[in-house]
Amino acid sequence: MATGKLSGTTGRSDRAGTTDRRIDALLTLLSENPTVVISGEKIARHIGVSRSAVWLWTHRLRALGVRVKGHPRTGYRIERVPDVLSPSLLRRRLRDSPFGKRIYHYFKTASTNSIALDLGHAGEPHGAIVLAEEQTGGRGRAGRSWHSEKTNGIYMSVLLRSQISPIVAPVITLVAGLAVRDAVQEETGVAGDLRWPNDVLADGKKFSGILTEMYAKPSQVRFVIVGIGINVNHTAMPAELTRVATSLRLITGKPVSRLQLLVRLLRRLDSYYNRFLAEGSRPILARFAEVSTYARGKRVRITTGGESYVGTSDGLEPNGLLRVRRDDGKTAVVISGDVSEAN
Repeated sequence: MATGKLSGTTGRSDRAGTTDRRIDALLTLLSENPTVVISGEKIARHIGVSRSAVWLWTHRLRALGVRVKGHPRTGYRIERVPDVLSPSLLRRRLRDSPFGKRIYHYFKTASTNSIALDLGHAGEPHGAIVLAEEQTGGRGRAGRSWHSEKTNGIYMSVLLRSQISPIVAPVITLVAGLAVRDAVQEETGVAGDLRWPNDVLADGKKFSGILTEMYAKPSQVRFVIVGIGINVNHTAMPAELTRVATSLRLITGKPVSRLQLLVRLLRRLDSYYNRFLAEGSRPILARFAEVSTYARGKRVRITTGGESYVGTSDGLEPNGLLRVRRDDGKTAVVISGDVSEAN
């Protein structure tokens, strides 16, 4: 099991399907010693199994796509350090962060947001994160699907708890977008553009999307789930997406460490979220307007429900909603819908 909540010696996870702690421990041990042949006896002690069971656990790791080489009579060595988002490695890098304490990791699941919503209703504390190496039913806004290629992207949901008003909850989506943009720029040098409310673009193509879901009473938010998807090491996009989507590897021409990017992202998210709680929405809106070409002065098409209109973006409301000066002379406040650059 690879969560922040272990279940003793059974190795069973407290969420069905989460990565077994022994797989996580074995992966971490081999990854941190990539040039060393590690004896079966040491592996057995480290992951808490019998010496005779070590072969079984290395076989299970191979079945997950990790290349482990066995050396007769000496032990095991990892052939190539995999870019797996190991909970143990994350916790070590996030010791002082609320996002390093409760980590639910899946090699394959339907939707991290669905799991995180269940965790929120079950009372899971602030800062719990759900990670997947692959999603089979990743969700975007308005019920769209999110292309979640195995081990090439970051597919994550974060549980946030705070006593904020539902009125300002839309600002959390902007908080997440800023965190993604800053983390990507720090790790790769790519300065993304933020398309209100939830997309991060490069050269007009989307490489990251955010899905925020809230559970609230009329006057107070109980919890918010922030789902973040980032196309990191995809070497090609599906034919139907090549015009509108890209990945960091396609942009930079080189592989990007998902682990390092995720650590930066979680640290940035923690920083922006705490600033939002302490200072309100104003500094978040100011920063968003500074780095987004869509916040003000952009010719945009707004499509919402059965209505579509063209206008010019005219800044953000205090609650994070977008103002648009329509071509018919009216001013609209966009609550939801699709925003695209108008021709």
